[in-house]
Formats: sequence, C-alpha cells, structure tokens
Amino acid sequence: MILNAAARYGKSASQPWLVWLHGFLGSQQEWQPVAGELSDYHHLFIDLPGHGGSAALRVANFAQTCALLDATLAHFDIGPYWLVGYSLGGRIAMHYACGTPRAGLCGLIVEGGHPGLKDDKERQARIASDSRWAAQFREAPLEQVLNAWYQQPVFATLSAAAREELVALRRNNHPQALADMLEATSLGRQADLRAQLARLPHPFIYFCGEQDSKFRGIAITLNVPCHLITAAGHNAHREAPLAFAQSLLSLLPQPD
Repeated sequence: MILNAAARYGKSASQPWLVWLHGFLGSQQEWQPVAGELSDYHHLFIDLPGHGGSAALRVANFAQTCALLDATLAHFDIGPYWLVGYSLGGRIAMHYACGTPRAGLCGLIVEGGHPGLKDDKERQARIASDSRWAAQFREAPLEQVLNAWYQQPVFATLSAAAREELVALRRNNHPQALADMLEATSLGRQADLRAQLARLPHPFIYFCGEQDSKFRGIAITLNVPCHLITAAGHNAHREAPLAFAQSLLSLLPQPD
C-alpha cells in the first residue's frame, strides 16, 4: 500500500528529488506554486493519509504514516532526495528522518512544524483539544468547522479574504478522514524529537513566516538555520511562494 503521489522530472538529471509533504487540510497541490519555480529538480508530490487522493487511507499513528511514506518512496524509486514538509507534513518529515529513512536522504526542510511537546500535561491537553476538533469535523457542517479552524491564533495574520479563500479551498475534504488523521497524528501523540534532530547526519533547515511569532520562537529552541519569509504568516509558502522558492533554491545543490 502506498500514498497517492505524482512524480515530475526536472530539467537536470543530476539533481536530487524534492519530496513535498503538505499540512493538515491540504493536498499535493499545495506545493505546486513553489515547485514551479524549481524546474531543474525532480519532484514527488504526496497526498498524506486522509487527504486528497489518499483520503481513503487510514493510519493509527506516526509509525504507520512513516511506513506508508517509505513504501511510496520505494515505489517511485526515489534516489537522492530532500524532504520538504509544512506543519503536519513537517512533523511527519521529522519523524521519518529521525527513524530509518530510505537511503539517499540529503536533507530536511521544515516549515512551521513542531518538534514535539516536552511536558506530559501539555501532551494530554493537546490530545484532548484535537479530540474536540475531531468531534466537530465528524458532527458539524464542514464549512462551519473550517471557519472556526482558521480563527485559531496561529492563523491570526490571515486577512478575511485569505481566510475565506482557504475555507473555500478546503471544503471538498472528507470530514471523517480529516478527523481520523487529526487524532492519529495529534501533536500530543508525537515524540519530542529535539535530541534526535540535533544528531541528524544531514542538514536540517527551518523555514518560518516573519509574522509567525509562535514558530519563530520554536525555531530558536531548535538551534538550526532558520529562513524567515518576509511579510508572511504561518502558511508562508502559500502567502509568498516566490520568496519561499528563492530561499529554498539558495540551499539546494545548483544545476551543472
């Protein structure tokens, strides 16, 4: 069993793959504007469980999610590659990189992803919060839940128009699938990965919107390179795809 994914080959055969992992509520389409600026590279766009073309796939935890990711990379015979993940996708990328990733992992790029809670009380509170959200996804009209979701503090920098656009984009999701994935990959069920991330044998680079104060603070605690995207909030790659792509390009091996 593998995740729904689409491969796109770049202009330069010698360049590594960029494996793109979207955030909660998203799909592989999320990364297209950024990837469009990186045409020299090979791309693998993945739909995470419960999302897009993988909506019918269910997982119970991070281990099962990473196993599906591993099987997908093997299916597409992905060679040297960088993992690029946003929010939930970033958390999955970190888990995968800290485990036994497929050979050829060159580096890890995470945008606005949490490395894990340190305190058991915080974990339990987050599990309870995500369970309440999951219940809303299962029981209430999806558009109503999405409107509430994008009122959370982490999305405070969104304009009313940007919030409406996101709600319209996300309302084709499957509520039950979203609820299941939210609970299975709750931040409260995620290990604290800081010590493992510090020992990674390859680059670990953090991206963050300049206006995303919460995750700017998290980036400081990780003690890794942090690239700020000017005038952007939590979803920096969506708000400023060109700036994100240019910053990413500066980190990747350049075409021959």
